[in-house]
Amino acid sequence: MAFLGFLVTVALIATATAGLIAPVSQESLSFSTSSCSDAASRLYLSDSPHDNYFYSDCHTSAHVIVTSPQPGSNLDIVKPRLLVAWPAGNSGALALFAPETGQQGTLAVSLEKSTTSGEWLDPINQSTRVGVSGSIKFNDTARLTVPILGSIRSIRDFTEGGSVSHDFQGSFGFSLNADGGATVNRTWFDGVTTTWLTFTPLNGAQAVKLNKEAAWTLSFGAGNYRFDASYNYPQLDQLGPSEVLDQSASSLISQNPDQTTSLSFLSYTDKLLAGTWRFLTYFGRDSMISMLLMQPILSESAIEAVIGAVLERVNRTDGTACHEEVIGDYATWLNRKDGISSSKPRCDYKMIDTDFYLPIAMKNYFVDTQDGQQRSKTFFAKTATFLSENNGLNYMQLAQLTAEKIMRIAAPFANSQVEENLIHLNNDQPVGEWRDSNNGLGGGRIPYDVNAALVPAGLRAIAALSRAGFFPDHSDWADTAEDYAQIWEDSTLQFFQVTVPKASATSLVQNYASSISVPANVSSITGDITYFGLAVDAPTGPSVVPVMNTDDCFRLFFLNTTNASQLSSFLSQTADHILQPFPVGLSTDVGLMVANPAYAGDAGVAANFSKQDYHGTVVWSWQLAMMGQGLARQLGRCSSSNDAPDFCNDSDLHAKVVAAYNRLWDIIDANQAQLSYEVWSWRYAGGGYEVVQLGDLVTTESDVRQLWSLTFLAVHREDFGS
Repeated sequence: MAFLGFLVTVALIATATAGLIAPVSQESLSFSTSSCSDAASRLYLSDSPHDNYFYSDCHTSAHVIVTSPQPGSNLDIVKPRLLVAWPAGNSGALALFAPETGQQGTLAVSLEKSTTSGEWLDPINQSTRVGVSGSIKFNDTARLTVPILGSIRSIRDFTEGGSVSHDFQGSFGFSLNADGGATVNRTWFDGVTTTWLTFTPLNGAQAVKLNKEAAWTLSFGAGNYRFDASYNYPQLDQLGPSEVLDQSASSLISQNPDQTTSLSFLSYTDKLLAGTWRFLTYFGRDSMISMLLMQPILSESAIEAVIGAVLERVNRTDGTACHEEVIGDYATWLNRKDGISSSKPRCDYKMIDTDFYLPIAMKNYFVDTQDGQQRSKTFFAKTATFLSENNGLNYMQLAQLTAEKIMRIAAPFANSQVEENLIHLNNDQPVGEWRDSNNGLGGGRIPYDVNAALVPAGLRAIAALSRAGFFPDHSDWADTAEDYAQIWEDSTLQFFQVTVPKASATSLVQNYASSISVPANVSSITGDITYFGLAVDAPTGPSVVPVMNTDDCFRLFFLNTTNASQLSSFLSQTADHILQPFPVGLSTDVGLMVANPAYAGDAGVAANFSKQDYHGTVVWSWQLAMMGQGLARQLGRCSSSNDAPDFCNDSDLHAKVVAAYNRLWDIIDANQAQLSYEVWSWRYAGGGYEVVQLGDLVTTESDVRQLWSLTFLAVHREDFGS
């Protein structure tokens, strides 16, 4: 039958290793069963073909996703499923279903409200476990073909790569229950934690059937079944909306209940999480960018949770900031593979950009705000507890380790401005900054955003921190870091600049537009095209990766550059890219494309930056926010009567930058419906660009709520004229 073929195709085995397996005996872990003082937080978000249900109370938080193929869905990608994601432990449970008939596309699944509580989800709050329950409906007979219980990382491996390690799939327990239901459970690699997924027939639905085949499966009739998803893992302490927002921003709770509830779901006392469901854990870059864009509306607790989480995870050997933590079941598994019998957390240190955000975040809060100044001493005296390797180090010592690394790696270029001395990706890594898919930098090894923006901004921040009394062991940094920053600021753009003569640009755009079946818009090409490429040191072709992009936003947002002519020309080309329609520039009806390969003149490059690629011709919400805020920062400098940059007094250029700012915000305002999403794609139809969710095209889904996509809570349109 078709569903058996599917099991073979994805090479997943849900194996029962001794008939009906009982869970491994567990250590004592008790959860509070007391009533919560505040009402539970609930949120429903439709994201066809996915329905998203959020539940949080004082005991637990959960995100439940029900996926059901729709007419026109790609059935190789969109399959019926129930997915439960828990922030604690970056944990989850996946149940993948197939129609018992074997005919793909015929099985529909949905959640129905409880006849008892009237809610989509109800809490499971027992002394031995926590979780959520709900009622799932099948329109026809169904079979649970693939369960994955334990880690969101392993579920992500499966949904994006089509497989998951057999280590996770070889120890399920299956049991039939007296009420006609069935339970699938799996004890984690720690031998202590267990995830349970139970289905119970409702309203006369047929009993669940256990199929003891090569891969054990469960069969369901048409109708409703109660599902209980639970586990016994220590929970996080969530920040409610009124705790994550500054008191001055409390009105946002009633004005934007969706976004503020989503922000709260991702916010905890010891860290903020990157997004849900796929990135439901600490990511240093994501949390610090989000903090910096949302700082005016965030509470002290939220800001300090972000900075504290980064400091806790600094690598004490060289000062590198952690990109992504690995916790829970996945950490235990990786530790085992390394011969370590432990569930201690791990960190991914391969990114080269995260280090620079840390001093910027510290300076913006602990130097630039009165609250931060008052709380600084107590905060930096805290002792690290998250990584055992950092035992005995306080936050100030960890911050200094990162600052020392930045000063060390910035020195060569400050002394000699040659390409070799720019910041490169690590030797054994294909990625290193926010465009962290394998094709994201087009093969380049020296990223534009890191070198032309983040390094000088990080150095400026270190200088300011030093002047404020930080890093007393390096009092010279007040001057040295400032001097380094000026050199990096003024001397890096030249390595990334690309200029395409008008005639060549016209031909390149026409050919590219024809290849992707969109209008060329070459009438907007009125002269040579200038832009700054994604990276340099590409292995083939020109040294500069010839892909126009949105990463100008980093320089606009993080720096107030002082080279007047350089700033004017930089702003001019940025404004052109916003004002000129794609594929001449970056603008479309659905947003700014984060990459435009039209000027590469290379079909291979274009294929790696398609509308199906994670960092291709797609739109990222937070890039719109940073571009908007960056342009506002530069235009805001014109209000200074003493040191306004030259572009402010160039009426034509100033008007062009204002026009670009307003054009950008017109696009943002037209796309309010998807601004809280992580990333989206498009199709061209009826004379315009229309939004298409990336997950409709490829197995890489967009998170329905991403931390840095919630920054429009704080980023707003300003009036700079027209």
